[in-house]
Amino acid sequence: MLKAVRNVLTIALSAGALTSTMHAADSSIGSASTVFVMTNDTVKNEVLAYQRLFDGRLTLKERFATGGRGSGGTTDPLQSQGSLTLSHDRNLLFAINSGSGTISSFHLLGSLPVLVDQEPTGGSEPVAVAEHNGIVYVLNAGGNGAIVAFRADDLGLLHEIPNSTVHLTATHSGGSSISISPDGKTLAVIEKVPNNIDTLPIHPDGTLGSIVINHSITPGVFAAIFTPNGQLIVSENQPNGTDVSSISSYTINADGTVTAISQSLQTFGDGNCWNVITPNGKYVYADNSATATVAGFSVAANGSLTPIAGTILSSNPAGTTNLDIAASSDGKFIYTMNSGTGSVGIYSVNSDGTLVSLGDIDGLPKTVGFNGIAAL
Repeated sequence: MLKAVRNVLTIALSAGALTSTMHAADSSIGSASTVFVMTNDTVKNEVLAYQRLFDGRLTLKERFATGGRGSGGTTDPLQSQGSLTLSHDRNLLFAINSGSGTISSFHLLGSLPVLVDQEPTGGSEPVAVAEHNGIVYVLNAGGNGAIVAFRADDLGLLHEIPNSTVHLTATHSGGSSISISPDGKTLAVIEKVPNNIDTLPIHPDGTLGSIVINHSITPGVFAAIFTPNGQLIVSENQPNGTDVSSISSYTINADGTVTAISQSLQTFGDGNCWNVITPNGKYVYADNSATATVAGFSVAANGSLTPIAGTILSSNPAGTTNLDIAASSDGKFIYTMNSGTGSVGIYSVNSDGTLVSLGDIDGLPKTVGFNGIAAL
């Protein structure tokens, strides 16, 4: 079936039918931005597409099967950031099928995801994916852990890069996050169990060099993401108490080591495992899932972090369990995936970085293992 989809899409492009197809997609979902949420369902993994209206509210439009199976579970079973990821040019969408050990790629026609490929990830329990200039890296957390590289063509078809597999530092090391620097020269990976921030040089052909291990002095590293200027921001869910979650920023040195810029700033909540940076690089927001709050920090050009307004920018009802977090491509809205209440939280971003809640879109099942959110 997937081969047939590939052939149909290829014929459509070669025959010049893409324009009419895109018009049909736009009429179906509309030209406004779209928010994607992954169900991670153990029988039939799906991506839900929510259309963003002009006032920022969301409405569910359609569901799209990934062709694979998720891990199932209840709250945050993947223990990762980046299981659903847009390509840098926002023409492709990648979804992890942890239960199948595969990655699915969608070509976005307008804002309509069309499944074009599903490939084995070369390891067990894939949990995260990152892309830069057509090179796609998948993080497998199971077993001895591994990073595998693919090349994505313009359609979204994936081709594994030969000799690209690099193993993590230990068996069951808890790989949870993968991010590519803006210049495409460095890959950053988080290993939760040894509390490592790993960096790997990226070669011109997409293969990776040797891992450089950076042991974090702050416990609980979970997610890392690069700023547009190339600094690395790390969320830390410190395990030694309540309300001790933090966030740090680092410079990546030429030898792959890291140097702290802002170290272990409190997020004034607990359970900070996810973060998102606005596209202009000015603000980073962190989800304190255990205390149902969102914290924010301004980001200077050198990567230093300054707390915004206190810094609890949103307080949700207890049990909201706001997990993964995403920003719209225009930077005007922030979205949280709220596992405990079965909803998507919506916030508008003020000019000073503070947030205004626009309410939630509910209707999702509660605590059923949803993982992954991305936004156009």
